[in-house]
Amino acid sequence: MQDLQDLKNRFEIIGNSDALNYALTTAEKVAHTDLTVLINGESGTGKEAFSKVIHQLSRRKSNPFIAINCGAIPEGTIDSELFGHEKGSFTGANDKRKGYFETVNKGTIFLDEIGEMPLGTQARLLRLLQNGEYMKVGSSTIEKVDVRVIAATNVNLLEKVQQGKFREDLFYRLNTVPIEVPPLRNRGFDIILLFKKFSIDFSEKNKMPRVKLSEEAEQLLMSYRWPGNVRQLKNVAEQINLMLQGDTIYPEDFKRFLPITSSTMQSINPQNDPFEQGITNEFLLKMLIEMRQDISDIKRAFFQITQNNFSKNDISDFSKPNSVQPLAIEMPTSSYKNQVEEVSKIYEIEHKRPNYHIEEHVNLNLAEMEKKLIIKALEKHNAKRKNAAHELGISERTLYRKIIDYDIIIKPV
Repeated sequence: MQDLQDLKNRFEIIGNSDALNYALTTAEKVAHTDLTVLINGESGTGKEAFSKVIHQLSRRKSNPFIAINCGAIPEGTIDSELFGHEKGSFTGANDKRKGYFETVNKGTIFLDEIGEMPLGTQARLLRLLQNGEYMKVGSSTIEKVDVRVIAATNVNLLEKVQQGKFREDLFYRLNTVPIEVPPLRNRGFDIILLFKKFSIDFSEKNKMPRVKLSEEAEQLLMSYRWPGNVRQLKNVAEQINLMLQGDTIYPEDFKRFLPITSSTMQSINPQNDPFEQGITNEFLLKMLIEMRQDISDIKRAFFQITQNNFSKNDISDFSKPNSVQPLAIEMPTSSYKNQVEEVSKIYEIEHKRPNYHIEEHVNLNLAEMEKKLIIKALEKHNAKRKNAAHELGISERTLYRKIIDYDIIIKPV
């Protein structure tokens, strides 16, 4: 087997997500066999690219490859297109015609949108898959062909089977080796890599200056759901590179090209890192403020513990909003003192470790991000604190305090 990165370089595949790597590894393994493959994935995810990878790595690579969209061929002519017809077999059949299967004999045929294939055509395909035999439309002569079939679908074929719209026997014949191509929204930082690749390609092709993404724009790209997947991302990258005024892309530059609504933005998945998946600026700011408050409360709690300034009456203060509530709140006084001593020891040990700068690093990063978001909101609303606070999802009083803390000066235009 080839090195995975070498394989990506050869076929110009961009990305490092686990789902993409697994799909590519499966394609490489099955390529060296003649097994039928079913590629599952949403429209625009690049299913045809996987079919080409399989063909180029197979023993059939020197023979023809053809990609057919079953959903684009009218039901009345699809049998003729795939299997050919005899002269006079139907109105307009003025000559004998070869079908796609005969044309790519010894090669590979990629049948995209296989779920749109009519039931009658499905029966013909099943026979071909089982024993390599078929008959042209209007003929009673059995033809033989040696073709590898790779199928793809953007719908749930099992549901189509249950609805009586897809043959169950054909489904299991096609689904010998399934490959799942992940949607773009589940590929994390691959979105940024792809956007940059499309931007570079566009600028080089059209001899235009290269542009760069701001951090906020990267977060927006990763939080967007991309219903059109890679195809949509490529179109947006080319459009914004053409229309951008300046050399840096900010979130507001996407407004003309991306419909930003609650349905097009990613929801927070607790199983994923929100910074990997992307989150909205409003949620981010509130999260940052809460995290900073928590850090302050924890520092204050540990300081009081280490100074032995706690009494049972003091503990009630931590039941107030934005305070840390100790786990020992209901413990007897003697047990509580033991707990305080243990925590104090841990606190001292942690802060005696060399290069212990985690808390300072966290504070610095949060402060920088928080300040940037506040400045952007104020600039957007022409320094009107009330409107900026509303957009950020915080109170005007909190915003005013933050402006003073960060020494922010935004003058109305």
